[in-house]
Amino acid sequence: MRIRRNGFTLVELMIVVAIIGVLAALAVYGVARYLKHAKTAEATRSLGAIENGARQQYQRETLWDSTAQSYVHTFCPSDGPTPPAAPKASKAPFTPGQWDTAGWACLKFMLTGPTFYSYEYSSNTQTGTDAVYTTSAYGDLDGNGTNSTFRLSGRGGMHGDAVRISMMTINDDE
Repeated sequence: MRIRRNGFTLVELMIVVAIIGVLAALAVYGVARYLKHAKTAEATRSLGAIENGARQQYQRETLWDSTAQSYVHTFCPSDGPTPPAAPKASKAPFTPGQWDTAGWACLKFMLTGPTFYSYEYSSNTQTGTDAVYTTSAYGDLDGNGTNSTFRLSGRGGMHGDAVRISMMTINDDE
């Protein structure tokens, strides 16, 4: 009669350790991707909010042009960057009052906590279809000295509306 011993063989234990190692490597990769996506989502969400503010402002009739005898549409005045320098590999601290400027107030845009990006908004002083705005986000997510850049642009439309003239451009989102 054979005596059966309880336990695992060395080969079985090595296979289990290898499986756990592969699962751990996949988990680390997945978490890194999730964190990167979460950081870049801040920029895309904020640029969308800034763009909405710019388009809403443009659609409001703001200036009376006595020569043309009509209302003229303009974008908010240029503003930024806020915070002044792009953060490196961490969030820039929130400073009360950093969004209290004419451009950001006109856009009705404000962040209330630390950010991974520095935001900038610019517009020309033209009216009508010559009016153009650009909004950008800059941040060094991995601390390598190269900024990730996100940018949206738009212009005034023919009927008092504002239209996007470029898709969101993203440079070095890593």
